[in-house]
Amino acid sequence: MAHRYFTSDITGTTARLTGADAHHLAVVLRARAGEEVTVCDGAGTDYVCRVARADRDEVELEIISSTPSASEPSVEVTLYVGYPKQEKLEHIIQKATELGASRVVPFFSRFCVAAPKNEEKKNIRYRRIAFEAAKQSGRGRVPEVAMPLTFDEALRDAASCGVVLFCDEAGGAPLHSRLGDAAKSVAIITGSEGGFSREEAQKAAEAGFAPVGLGPRILRCETAPLAALSVVMALTGNLQ
Repeated sequence: MAHRYFTSDITGTTARLTGADAHHLAVVLRARAGEEVTVCDGAGTDYVCRVARADRDEVELEIISSTPSASEPSVEVTLYVGYPKQEKLEHIIQKATELGASRVVPFFSRFCVAAPKNEEKKNIRYRRIAFEAAKQSGRGRVPEVAMPLTFDEALRDAASCGVVLFCDEAGGAPLHSRLGDAAKSVAIITGSEGGFSREEAQKAAEAGFAPVGLGPRILRCETAPLAALSVVMALTGNLQ
């Protein structure tokens, strides 16, 4: 398999890699002129490229062909995740990227164990995790990792999606019954370690988000969003 890199430095028939990617290709892999690599622009297009010049600080590539990325799902899924402990959120971001999520939006709710602290700095790390996971898994886009919202802000943000799945540990309708065959944008809302308060569940219901269940077992906060995302991808034909 050709090595794969993301870059926005694409002009005409030339693409360039700089920094760590250039060093990896030129020094670690010892790329030589004429070798082929795959470059993605991060917006859903893949480019087959040929190495024209490889230095440790910059690699110049000749674009041979371009195609829409075959790895991007047909449905845009945003995960709204009740803010867990940092290592759990990092796990969710990594695996959600692999599974095809478009966005990950953490939010703080009543029973969150974690408290807001150094969120701008953390977000840099979270976005890097998404970037590396997208590169490793062959994605055509790097999912957005948003800055944390409040619970009310998350509900308002999710309202722009065509289908909203409010996953409540108290149960609800089967997930598949809420999805529909023509879903193009889906919001999945899951709770933190402490779950949702009944007041929060009521607010979601008043916003028009009927609860869905994920089976008879209680799933951990890092399991629920990935389980729901996997079900959505399977039901929409994106795990075939």
